[in-house]
Amino acid sequence: MRELGIGLIGTGFMGRAHALAFNNARAVFELPVHLKLAALADADTERASRCATAWGFARAHGDWQALIDDPAVDVVAITTPNHLHYPMAMAAIAAGKTVYCEKPLAVSLEQADAMRRAASAAGVVTRVGYNYQHNPMIGWARQMIANGELGEIISFQGENSEDFMANPATPWAWRCEADHAGGTLADLGSHLLAMARYLVGDVQRVCGDTQTVHKQRPASAGSQDMRAIKVDDQVHALLRFANGARGTVSSSWVKHGYKNHLSFEISGTQGTLAFDQERLNELRLYRAGQPGFQLLLAGPALPGYAAFSPAAGHQLGYNELKTLEVHELIMALAGQGADGTDFESAWEVERLATAIRVSAKEERWVEVISV
Repeated sequence: MRELGIGLIGTGFMGRAHALAFNNARAVFELPVHLKLAALADADTERASRCATAWGFARAHGDWQALIDDPAVDVVAITTPNHLHYPMAMAAIAAGKTVYCEKPLAVSLEQADAMRRAASAAGVVTRVGYNYQHNPMIGWARQMIANGELGEIISFQGENSEDFMANPATPWAWRCEADHAGGTLADLGSHLLAMARYLVGDVQRVCGDTQTVHKQRPASAGSQDMRAIKVDDQVHALLRFANGARGTVSSSWVKHGYKNHLSFEISGTQGTLAFDQERLNELRLYRAGQPGFQLLLAGPALPGYAAFSPAAGHQLGYNELKTLEVHELIMALAGQGADGTDFESAWEVERLATAIRVSAKEERWVEVISV
């Protein structure tokens, strides 16, 4: 069986999520390749060594370029702050290696364009971490839409909100830096835009509005020094899809009470479908003429679910979705699938987000293809 060496850059929340996903994929699925956790890299050499041991990686590097140059590494998983995605991915592509990068793809549309062009020219497999799309319930929703069960799709109403920046005393962090693709549109809204495109299709025109609610934050926890904040705390936009459907999207990281509220309602001429990521094992379906919404629960009949549980109602979670994303990547590398978000698709998400930013700045409708 062919061996596939995994290299992981970053040891934060997403680094741990990737490590769990690769470990879980080996345990849950019968894979066509043998996964070897070859190397882990972090700028903190001591932490890199400690996490490599704890997470099952063969060795640690204190420099990310050394990991990319490591001959045992075939797949480079990037889980660093956004501004590092570009140099790391471009180096991995130049080395002819598969790149599995967290979202958003880059800090600018120009970087994202260069990344997708380089990957295409090199012929390497790429994936971007839009793991919510790998939820079996989202796959079910997409299939129902494709089968025409909602009729002609006429609207998408979506929101992705959390409250981890709602307190103005929450200190500045790299997500507050515009040059690092900070702000709620990049951090949360990109998930929602990717979901809208995945379920309804391409967006042609947008009209956006952004707002910075808390215009300054402490430089660090407990500090009296304040730093100016220029990134968006909340975003709202109108969408016009290529298929004629209309849409609204909103995203906020200052909305009290929400922890992972990626929700949408998709309406057609024959029904409505509703979802909320905080209840990720459920869909609500209304068919025209019914007395009310029907609750649909996740179960082993759905692709992906049975790998974790043979019984309905036992619930999948965030880390299972990440495992399903890793599984899709591995199957793609084995020539047995191509369902994930690659650099080309992720660039389309970045182009859509850029159009919303341009619209908000210039206070006008913007053609997505024009940015």
